[in-house]
Amino acid sequence: MAGERILIAKVGLDGHDRGIKVVARILRDAGYEVIYTGLFQTPATVAAAAVDEDVDAIGLSMLSGAHMTLAPLVVQETRARGSEIPVILGGIVPAADLEPLRTAGIAAVLTPGATAEQIVNEVRGVLDRAAAGR
Repeated sequence: MAGERILIAKVGLDGHDRGIKVVARILRDAGYEVIYTGLFQTPATVAAAAVDEDVDAIGLSMLSGAHMTLAPLVVQETRARGSEIPVILGGIVPAADLEPLRTAGIAAVLTPGATAEQIVNEVRGVLDRAAAGR
């Protein structure tokens, strides 16, 4: 885990940042280096920052209901930059949206109520799968 970097971001007009700050602390406490880009990011700025910072994963927090549009755009923008950085989504996501998000390239989805242990385990699993795929 040493040296693994995760960029976390709020994409779109979602201004609710309490949860993402809690997740940042959970991941830092678990030994990850966390880069938080702040509120109101675009898919392009998130992808550019992730590639520039050479991160191992991107974590998106979305509570605005725009996850079906914005999360796949982050994947597309990242791939357009020649990178296969896995994208993890956290937020309010209806069960019916899970499979379409996976099909769109989202590596994992964490929904409200996830424990710190579940968050760390899911991130670890995504990173392990990404490393195995290289």
